[in-house]
Amino acid sequence: QVRLVESGGGLAQAGGSLRLSCAASGSVSRFATMGWYRQAPGNERELVASITNSGTTNYADSVKGRFTISGDNGENTLYLQMNSLKPEDTAVYYCKARLIIMVKAYDYWGQGTQVTVSS
Repeated sequence: QVRLVESGGGLAQAGGSLRLSCAASGSVSRFATMGWYRQAPGNERELVASITNSGTTNYADSVKGRFTISGDNGENTLYLQMNSLKPEDTAVYYCKARLIIMVKAYDYWGQGTQVTVSS
């Protein structure tokens, strides 16, 4: 069973930085992809950034140049470095991991961590 635990959320001022962590049960390299999603009140959950096990990254246009996703196989942890934060970045941030087993995809989610950015 895959367990994902997010941490690092909190309150930040506009222009500030936060780093989110997602601790996985086992090596992050076994996942085909991992990603960060966010959901603000009244909005659908949206992709923020993703990374494949070969290191290819993808970012939402709204965070390009400000956020960086990375993985540490030694620590079994996925990170999201968030710089130049804006009030519109306020949301619950979720970590997701996708396993591919026998050509079937299995998605696992963490419980989420709240990020609040004040203006």
